[in-house]
Amino acid sequence: MHATGLLAEQEPVLKDWLMKRNCSVSPRQFVYFYISLALFSLLIAFLLLLNGAWLVLPFTGIELLSVGVAFVLYARHAVDYERIRLFPNRLVIEQVSAEQLTQFEFNPRWVRVEAGATPRDRITLVSRGQTIMIGQHLAQYRRAQFAGELRAWLTRCG
Repeated sequence: MHATGLLAEQEPVLKDWLMKRNCSVSPRQFVYFYISLALFSLLIAFLLLLNGAWLVLPFTGIELLSVGVAFVLYARHAVDYERIRLFPNRLVIEQVSAEQLTQFEFNPRWVRVEAGATPRDRITLVSRGQTIMIGQHLAQYRRAQFAGELRAWLTRCG
């Protein structure tokens, strides 16, 4: 193990925030739903095919392909999250979008937290010329509250 990993294990986490999408359906349930939708649609299409309406089958295929593509796009972002961890000497922000991890690290004494002008705006963190947006997965009414909470915790480090 290298020194940075060892330091991260020994350094206490003062506060840990995890913000993620509200997904009411598990990936397995999502797949079962799509399979049941496809089987039902294909059953109807084959029954109509037997009655001479052959043109329904290709359109059913196009429909299932379109719905499948939409489901895949949704599923890619279903596990997106933001994790913000405050240590005594650093603020670490992890953002995962479509399984791609982006990580930022700041000195908590130099971070300025700016709540958006409107509840719809995300929270901006500014430190030494670097700016990042956070709070994508927070409900709009919680963003200003979270910005205040983060400011209070950062003040404790100063």
